[in-house]
Amino acid sequence: MPQDFSGACATPPSTPGLGTPFHRLAWSNLLAQSAEQIGLAAAPMVAVLSLGAGPGATGFLTALQSLPFLLLSFPAGVLVDRFSRRRLMTLAEMCRVIALLALPALMLLGSLNIALLGLLGFAGATGTVAFSVAAPALVPALVPREAWSAANGRLELARSTAFALGPALAGALIGWAGVSQAFVLAAVLSSGAVLLLRGIAEPVRPAQPRRHFWADLKEGAGFAWFHPLLRPILLTAVFWNLSWFVLQAAYVPYAVHVLGLNAVGIGTTLAMSGAGMVLGALLAPRVARHLSFGAAILIGPVLSVAAAALMAATGWVHSMAVAAGAFFLFGAGPIIWSINQTTLRQSVTPDALLGRVSAFFLTANTGARPLGAALGGVIGATYGPRCAIFLAAGGFLVQAAIILGSTVARLERLPAPTT
Repeated sequence: MPQDFSGACATPPSTPGLGTPFHRLAWSNLLAQSAEQIGLAAAPMVAVLSLGAGPGATGFLTALQSLPFLLLSFPAGVLVDRFSRRRLMTLAEMCRVIALLALPALMLLGSLNIALLGLLGFAGATGTVAFSVAAPALVPALVPREAWSAANGRLELARSTAFALGPALAGALIGWAGVSQAFVLAAVLSSGAVLLLRGIAEPVRPAQPRRHFWADLKEGAGFAWFHPLLRPILLTAVFWNLSWFVLQAAYVPYAVHVLGLNAVGIGTTLAMSGAGMVLGALLAPRVARHLSFGAAILIGPVLSVAAAALMAATGWVHSMAVAAGAFFLFGAGPIIWSINQTTLRQSVTPDALLGRVSAFFLTANTGARPLGAALGGVIGATYGPRCAIFLAAGGFLVQAAIILGSTVARLERLPAPTT
């Protein structure tokens, strides 16, 4: 039988208005995420086309761009719980604007090199780290509880749209007007996010006692790890990210040598994950209305297993369409999961801990990514990319088993909020 929690309340069939402050947050999120995706796509193009970089240099660049998520997420969580969330997001986004504008300026002066490109990419990524940690913590302060799921869906839809369109927009702009214009556009979008954030009236929170920084970190991590509903979704997310990056590391050589795809075919299959993300974000509110909370949260892990099975099947059926279908499911299911697990975190986590708990999840997930990529690379190089694809499928089975065997899967409705 589905489990019910004392004091829980079902989500009503209709969702109240989200309000102007949240809409400003949602639009700022869309602009900030679009700026990030354009910058992420344009940076390696600059490295290769303008600086003559090879695979080693582009790998170094990618590592620097992703390092803030691992190093800064948890410290950002402490700051989010201590200070104004809106102000922290604004300052981080202003840092991104400066970094984006510095890139074309350095190119114009002929002073840009790989090291500076990587350092500016690191600085620019701080804006995304701030949004990833602070926005979920700010949502409960801006919208009523019954609208949390809808609000999280709007934020995920913005991220999905930016993920799907940002790289394509960057490529088209670079091809038409040159690489500098892509960074200028990203800076304009990021500036728009700053203006929208400044117009948000964040409710005043009770003053929090100042403690040692490490004590705050320990409190947030301990709450997330020992909570009976949070630990299963944390472990599920970690194993999902491990498996996904094993797959990502092996897919391109697998697509070339096993599926026989060219660059266009590879790009087309990968793009289907973005399309799936957009559709999943659009369908999430309807899913929430028609299923129990536990059933809704299972959709992402279960669809990921189905997607992994489709991808493994391409080892025998060398079909681009099957691979594209797998990536579509990998996009659609996990977005529904992301919306629901974020809503669950917001419900069971006290407001004073929201930033640190969100940061703990982000740190664990981003820490799993390089491990998965390294594992996929080693297995693919040693035993062939097909073995890495099968290993990823096994990992997706593990993540589904974790959540299926947990209390979360038996929730009839969202638990009562923790104060």
